[in-house]
Formats: sequence, structure tokens, C-alpha cells
Amino acid sequence: MPKILPFRAVRPTRDKVSLVAARAYEHYTEEGRKFRMDRNPFSFLHILDPGYKYHKEVTGRDRFTLVRNRYQEFKEDGIFIQDEQPAYYAYKIIDRDGNVFSGMIAAASVEDYENNIIRKHEETIQHREELFKEYLDTVGFNAEAVLLTYPDNSDIERVLEKTMASRAEYEFTTTFRDTQYLWPLTDEAEIAEIKKAFETIDCIYIADGHHRSRSSYLLAKAHQEDGKKNEAFNYFMSYLIPESDLKIYEFNRIIKGLNGHTKESFLVALDAVFRIENRGTALYKPTKKHHFTMYLDGEFYSLYLRHSQREFGNPLERLDTQLLYDHILRPLLGIEDMRNDDRLGYTDGRKDMVYVKDIIDKGDFTVGFGMLPVTIQELKEIADAGLTMPPKSTYIEPKLRSGITIYEF
Repeated sequence: MPKILPFRAVRPTRDKVSLVAARAYEHYTEEGRKFRMDRNPFSFLHILDPGYKYHKEVTGRDRFTLVRNRYQEFKEDGIFIQDEQPAYYAYKIIDRDGNVFSGMIAAASVEDYENNIIRKHEETIQHREELFKEYLDTVGFNAEAVLLTYPDNSDIERVLEKTMASRAEYEFTTTFRDTQYLWPLTDEAEIAEIKKAFETIDCIYIADGHHRSRSSYLLAKAHQEDGKKNEAFNYFMSYLIPESDLKIYEFNRIIKGLNGHTKESFLVALDAVFRIENRGTALYKPTKKHHFTMYLDGEFYSLYLRHSQREFGNPLERLDTQLLYDHILRPLLGIEDMRNDDRLGYTDGRKDMVYVKDIIDKGDFTVGFGMLPVTIQELKEIADAGLTMPPKSTYIEPKLRSGITIYEF
């Protein structure tokens, strides 16, 4: 059973939360980041980009130290305050398309991560793990929650719905037209109900944030080895939502060149594994698993995996992103390392194949592939089997803003 605990969050005052909240740092262009910081002195970006204060770029360990300094200044100026008692934080997002995500922010256990009670479906990159671990250790806080998902549970839902029936502590709308709400949940009886409900759940799953959770685990282990006894290191901040609220999009693939193939020889090679139909200029979108869209030389194609190829030994082998790698990217296009081969690019499924078509028509890429999104059941089966998906197999929402709740060590 997972250990999910309340904690004393550091968070903005109610009047400033909409000004503080920021998307993840890497989601901004340099120009966009500077535009926001020029006009908003309360943006969390001032903490994440501390060199802005000195009109210079600061990197490495120096940046980590300055991040901590900017954070302390926000606390000293009363922009951030820490709650006096531990709480779960009921959190709801209604996005511009009307999708509703309801869950809670809480502390999840690194021990559960180690013991596979919190299960993973993606590989992590060691240098990124170590870098973020060092970052966390230096700054002393975590402002980005790991997205975890659990089986729908009526007891947890009942407590959260009761909490959300009252006036929210935070209610604000972002420039992306997402409306976000937060309610601190401090009633001891209700906290006990939620803890008891999680005791009936065997395991939970990482939806987004594999590097953040891994880095938190490494940090806890390092402090245990050093003999430092700070219980806060044994947990990491998470946003937990039921499986039915999770929104999973696909990642489409775009590739430069055909690895020496002509268009004709590439189609012939594909024909050995796929039933191919030329759809001309009409957009084709797959409707079944193991069906793919391909856009090449101004035309769309449907690719259906031949039934003779549908003998699978494990859940990973029947995953469409893995099939694309096994039958096209590696053998035909020569792409071995999907993380680092600069011939391979990705676009998330919110932009669909029309976006892929536009990129390819501009000449930057040669061929594009689309597929159906991974399902939550596929994600769980792969995690349960101890397997990992290819990179960029899922684009999962919701995406939380940074700076709304902060977990201190």
C-alpha cells in the first residue's frame, strides 16, 4: 500500500498566486520568458532564472545557489508563506477544452518508489537524474509535483468532493485559459479517511515526472548514507489523480531522410510488414491499435500491421510506439537511439498530423508517422511487467504550474 502523507506547503498568498504561477521553465522560449519577467516581478520565473536580476546567464552550481537565494527573498518579502499544519491540497483544473482534472497534492514515499509500489514505465537518463538531485539538494525545495495516478476510489473521491464544495483558497485562470482551484484539506478525520483509502490500493503509477521522482529517491539515499535524519527527504511532492481523469495523447514521429532509400524502395520495404493504402491528400487518422498514419512526399498513407506480425511475447512488444521502432525506425531508417539521434523529432498529439504535414512540407523533415495514444491499461501492464516504453510514448495531462505549492526539505 502506498504511503501518501499531508505536508506543510509553502505557497503564495491568495492575492498573488495567479502572478506567481508559471509553466515549467523549459516550456518558454528565451524571448517569452524575458517578456513575462520584464512585466511581472512576482513570477516564479524570477526564482528559476535568477541571473535575470544581474542581466546575465548563470549556469551550473552557481545558478542553483542563486535559485535558493531568490526563493528566500520571495519568502522574506511575504510572497510565500508556509502553512502551519500539514494538509492534503485538493486541486482541480478545468482546461480550455472542458477537460476536468481533480485530485490532490501530497507527499509520496521514496521507499514506495524503491519497492515498486510506485511503478514506472519510462527509463531515465543518469546525468539528468544526478543534475536534478544536486539541484534539489542545493535549493532545498521542490516546486514541481510528480504526476501520479491511482485506480478510481469512491472513498477518496467522496472526501475530495466534499472539500471542493466549499470556496476555494485559490481560483485563477491562466493565459492558456485553464482555470485552477486549490483547497487545503486539514480535517484530521478526513485525512485519516484518505490514508485508509490508500491502504486498500496495491500500487500507484507515475504518469509524468520519472526524472523528478528518481532524483528525489537518489537524494534521500545520499542523505541516509551520510547519516542525516531529515524525514522530509524520504518523500517527494506529487499530484495524485484517479486513472479516469488522466488524459493521454500520442507523440507523433518525424524523421529526416530515408536512410538511403528512395520513396519507392521504402514503400516496398514497408510492404513486407504492413498493408499499405495511399490516401492521397486526404488526412488519415488511425482508428485501431496497430494502424498507423504515414505522411511522405505530399501524400498520406495508412499502414496496417499484417496479422502475420502480431505474435507478441509481452506488453511492450504490442505497444504501437515499440512496433514502429521495431519494424520501421530501426531496421529501415537506421535509428537505434531514439533519445539522441538528431534525425528523429517528436510532436505531441494535440497538434495532430496536419501539423506534421506542415513541418514536412517545409522540407525540414522527410516522413512522419502517427498512431493512437497509449491507453492507461497499456501503461499499467508495461509498468507491472517491469518494462519501459520507448521515449516519447505518452504526452500526459494535466500539467501543473510551478510555484503554487512548494515542498521544503
